Amino acid sequence: MSAPNRATLHARVLVDELAKAGVASVCVAPGSRSTPLTVAADAHPDLAVFSHLDERAGSFFALGRAKRAGQPVALVCTSGTAAANFHPAVIEASQARVPLVVLTADRPPELRDSGANQTIDQEKLYGDAVRFYTDLPEPAAEARKLRSVRVSADRAVTAATGAHPGPVHLNVPFAKPLEPTAVASDSPHAVPEGWADDHPLAARGRDGPFVTTTPGRMTLDDHRLADLVAAVEGAERGLIVAGPTDLEYAAPIVALAEASGFPILADPLSGLRYGPHASEIPLYGGYDGYLDERVTADWSGPDLVFRVGASPTSKPLRNYLARTDARQVIVDPAGEWREATFTATDLVTADPGRLAVALADRIDATHASADWPALERAERVHESVIADTDRFFEGAIARRVVADAPDPATLFVSNSMPVRDVDRFGAVRDADLTVLGNRGAPGIDGVTSAALGAGSATDDPLVLLTGDLAYYHDTNGLLALSRCGVDATIVLVNNDGGGIFHMLPIEAFDPPFEGQFKTPHGLDFAPTADLYGFDYVRTDGRADFADAYRASVASDGTQVIAVSSDAEASHRVRESIRERVVSELKD
Repeated sequence: MSAPNRATLHARVLVDELAKAGVASVCVAPGSRSTPLTVAADAHPDLAVFSHLDERAGSFFALGRAKRAGQPVALVCTSGTAAANFHPAVIEASQARVPLVVLTADRPPELRDSGANQTIDQEKLYGDAVRFYTDLPEPAAEARKLRSVRVSADRAVTAATGAHPGPVHLNVPFAKPLEPTAVASDSPHAVPEGWADDHPLAARGRDGPFVTTTPGRMTLDDHRLADLVAAVEGAERGLIVAGPTDLEYAAPIVALAEASGFPILADPLSGLRYGPHASEIPLYGGYDGYLDERVTADWSGPDLVFRVGASPTSKPLRNYLARTDARQVIVDPAGEWREATFTATDLVTADPGRLAVALADRIDATHASADWPALERAERVHESVIADTDRFFEGAIARRVVADAPDPATLFVSNSMPVRDVDRFGAVRDADLTVLGNRGAPGIDGVTSAALGAGSATDDPLVLLTGDLAYYHDTNGLLALSRCGVDATIVLVNNDGGGIFHMLPIEAFDPPFEGQFKTPHGLDFAPTADLYGFDYVRTDGRADFADAYRASVASDGTQVIAVSSDAEASHRVRESIRERVVSELKD
């Protein structure tokens, strides 16, 4: 691997090793100090490069792509505040366990803390939000240094993709020249002639990663596994609760449900609510609408709960689990505590998929438990009341989005009300729907960019369900439609402000509710269609929306379907549906 100068050599070695370690795509934001990294990535035959003008949008695009692909994505930016703009996506990636490899170009050490232009302290910039950090050595034509760069790249990718996946950070200092410009042989930045041939291991690495890491998977010994088998077999009313989790765990959890007879309460972001198994096992998605204390007080509750994934989106479900005195087993591959009511009884550090398969293989099927008539009836009543609701409200929009999404499809759901409406109203469906969202932190920044990143990682049609504030917050991300070749159906629920605040007690206090919480903006988003080059359709009724949505998902290109809604009226409909469900279940 020859190079015209040391910065170019250094960047080529780093990028080459990242590709060998399993990075297949890079999101790059333009900048001067990162020139060597950008040029190296652009020239690498095994890397797909996505160019973004906005660092924050680009970082969330990378997040969405990594989430959908299940593979690490690299990020490249210049020095200074460009790196700070990655921070929200890094936090989300950490909380949601999404593998990102963040490469921040930096000034050489002698220019730090000197007032040099565009220079900030980038040492450990992201704190403990990253799984691995190192400040790489200054570029030099030294075999040992470049071998260390390769080792650092491999360590970073391993940390990003391990049992506790997430973002990693490599800070990369460069001195000028930054472009692949030849320098005089006596220049301190020169690479000696024939250096690559003299040091092939450093210059070209190995066939495959420089360091091959063999990851271990946490498993239980026979005694502890037997304890869980006995608990499952002895349960009269067992439950599986699946919060947002890795898609790879879906099939093993289904196998455990089949073997145990336990029904699954499946968060829409769990990878379990939708799929061919929906008609084969007890699978429930309406729990957010009926796990009311007035209903469940008369139930015979669970005696064993097997929990995987992050904390469920549904507050009623979280509260129901907090009220039960059942044994609750949280299975987490990183051994982290992700249960904020602090009522679970067991934390099992193990790979959820492997453990589920091990349990399914050992459970005596004659002990299978399916004694949940109250849960079955509650789901039927919930679905019946929704079907009998004539009002067109935001929950009906979410329900239609799920029901009429193509099979297969990737559905990305914004935070705030859209994800809650999909949770309560997005019925279980026998279809290959991959439903994603940013539920790590979870904020409304970067939603559009993350959705388009997810769409870039698959040939499946992409649908984004978002709100007006999230859409406004990330309009820069819409540039990826043309720059990154992504098409989407974007359902924009426009209720002119922060509709979720109607769920909070502050709604009763106005002022300051209207001006400081709901914050109506009065914006018309139609001009974004001209700015970014897509079709924009306004709808405000059930039939109009359904027709526009079906037409969009069946067509090429990108369409934004803007649906006008009243946030307060929608909230009142949600409340009325819940009260009807509670009333019928108590009769």
